[in-house]
Amino acid sequence: MPELSVVITVLNEEENMQPLVQQLKKALEGMDYEVLFVNDGSTDGTPDEIRKHTNDRIRLLELDKNYGQSAAMRAGIEHSSGAYIAFLDGDLQNDPADIPRLLQQLKTEQAGMIAGNRKNRKDGLWLRKIPSGIANGLIRMLTGVQLKDYGCTLRVFQRPYAEGLRLYGKLHRFIPVLTALQGASIIQTDVQHHPRIHGKSKYGLGRTFTVLKDLLLITALQRFKKRPISGISPFGLICLVSGLIALLIHQWNTKPGASTGNDILYIAALTLLIAGVLMCLLRFYLRLAVIRHDVQAAKRPYGLK
Repeated sequence: MPELSVVITVLNEEENMQPLVQQLKKALEGMDYEVLFVNDGSTDGTPDEIRKHTNDRIRLLELDKNYGQSAAMRAGIEHSSGAYIAFLDGDLQNDPADIPRLLQQLKTEQAGMIAGNRKNRKDGLWLRKIPSGIANGLIRMLTGVQLKDYGCTLRVFQRPYAEGLRLYGKLHRFIPVLTALQGASIIQTDVQHHPRIHGKSKYGLGRTFTVLKDLLLITALQRFKKRPISGISPFGLICLVSGLIALLIHQWNTKPGASTGNDILYIAALTLLIAGVLMCLLRFYLRLAVIRHDVQAAKRPYGLK
């Protein structure tokens, strides 16, 4: 069993494979390691380029179609064997030279995970940096996990915490939160970042909006894994009871046949009742989301060639 497994998920990165392998060999020289490339359904010559370099340290795992980065990462974890697991992008923007330093710091501080922070990020301002900054701020605010950079793939884990991630869907965006849910200590350190030279970015402005849906699930997991979700929201119940009381008072004081369209108490009662129903429905949805997460996490979200 090697000390370190480096898991690299790739999708149509043909031109980056040879220089990446060369950088990895240089950065990891003298270490006890393995590199596992996970081909997530590439349609170009990416897997052929990787095969040119496979040996007893460098392996290729091929998924039978494109499942997404979360499933590819999970496949890499499940088929790796190192005591520590590092994630790295295959686009040459992360620098393999940072891996030994991150591994040593993880050991020294005895943390569960160390995450990279792209201090001098070499990406476009409007389509990458600003949307990423908004997403990072939302995640920090709603989850309480205070990392500067949630989008940096370069991370190193103790193996048990990597295995506990149980990734599927798009949950790779929330790996630090999923790690914190396991009770792991998390540290972050600055890492190098390079501009993309070859290939096309798989990220865009649209992912900022999809973060919101997944963030709702992660927030529910965070809050309700420790405490079971009750069937009715306490706030929703307060709104329902208040609305019913206000409606009864209104009906008691309203003369038969009188118009209620402009009555403030009547409008307030209806508003409270609607708010109460919506809050209870939201609570029910969150309960279903947590159950669905547990079911999905138990399944293997990918197939192999």
